[in-house]
Amino acid sequence: MSYPGATAARSLRRLRVGGPRPLSAYGRKISVRFCSSGMTLDNINRAAVDRIIRVDHAGEYGANRIYAGQMAVLGRTSVGPVIQKMWDQEKDHLKKFNELMVAFRVRPTVLMPFWNVMGFALGAGTALLGKAGAMACTVAVEESIAHHYNNQIRTLMEEEPEKYQELLQVIRKFRDEELEHHDIGLEHDAELAPAYAVLKTVIQAGCRVAIYLSERF
Repeated sequence: MSYPGATAARSLRRLRVGGPRPLSAYGRKISVRFCSSGMTLDNINRAAVDRIIRVDHAGEYGANRIYAGQMAVLGRTSVGPVIQKMWDQEKDHLKKFNELMVAFRVRPTVLMPFWNVMGFALGAGTALLGKAGAMACTVAVEESIAHHYNNQIRTLMEEEPEKYQELLQVIRKFRDEELEHHDIGLEHDAELAPAYAVLKTVIQAGCRVAIYLSERF
């Protein structure tokens, strides 16, 4: 294994810490109902749940726009079906968070129009670097999202985990699928992208800013 590959593998092992992973099959669709745990608007930490759902909705929306940008450039190439498969999962993620926004009366971030444009531009821009550039973007973004999901899992586990078990199940499932996308990016030559380390660092810095702003506004 190359040095970058070994570093990525160690990072990935750290990302996978965060709780049980009962749902990890790629492409598996699971319907989660928020009723058996008694999770209601009255018995939860509204501030924490609002923040989690708002930022995750924004993140999944941004990921959809990134894959839309990549498909606009690379959709007709050999890597198009790979990108499409990951995008289809992101569409499922966004659909779930759309449902949670309604169920828990969470307002979306005011920055949605900005993430719409920036997500597509990031996806298309990195895709113009070729397959490796698009996959480098996928690795950077999905690694950042997985870190963020793990932080949310820890937050909910510090509250009353039995109360939030279905929300935890959703987050864990989506975290695992983002990590699968991360692996797919590495398998499809992400590390061969021009200035891979710099590109990854810049994209992940942008992700941290986007997460910070979307949680608060």
